[in-house]
Amino acid sequence: MSISVSIVEDDLQIRQLLTDWIRKSTDMTFGKAYPDAESALESLPRNSSDVVLMDINLPVLSGIECVRQLKLLLPATNFVMLTVYMDAEMIFQALAAGATGYMLKRASRDELLAAIREVHAGGSPMSSSIARLVVEAMRVKPAKDAEMDQLTDRELDVLRLLARGMLYKEISADLSISFNTVHTLIRRIYDKLHVHTRRQAVERFQQLGRPSSDSNKLSYL
Repeated sequence: MSISVSIVEDDLQIRQLLTDWIRKSTDMTFGKAYPDAESALESLPRNSSDVVLMDINLPVLSGIECVRQLKLLLPATNFVMLTVYMDAEMIFQALAAGATGYMLKRASRDELLAAIREVHAGGSPMSSSIARLVVEAMRVKPAKDAEMDQLTDRELDVLRLLARGMLYKEISADLSISFNTVHTLIRRIYDKLHVHTRRQAVERFQQLGRPSSDSNKLSYL
């Protein structure tokens, strides 16, 4: 059975190259190519494919967020991130969003087509260097858990609201605590996470994984 494949890639040259590779494959059918996440979100739910090759660094909405939204609408579709990034946290974010594979753009035609076949068959293809990076990153994940586990439930509540972009006074009103209490809790969060700014705290929160509402424990994937 032919594997239907679509592409979300903003670089025209790469998009055309990938399209050509898929069209010339004897066991694949080319679906559509999209230059951005917005057009993919509008069209793919009506024109779903078995496999979608997804760039991460898209113009407006990121490929990771695009996958997160599409996976809810297309649970049977397999998403393979195709990118130049060799960043462990970005890999974890993509997998958590619903991606099933992660390939570097420097992959050869044969490697990429093999990855499409593998993911369609139920596997989780990764470039060898990506797989090595994931293994090494997983070794340090448990140590990071302890850092977030130091936060109290109230501090976690504040951090979640910070991550939503809320102001101190908005956090104060939402949690029914004083402005001074919010300020004190945020200073404690900074100390425990070893950061100095709001942005750094939010980034650390996103990197370590968002705790579930009923537990302080983290779930990465």
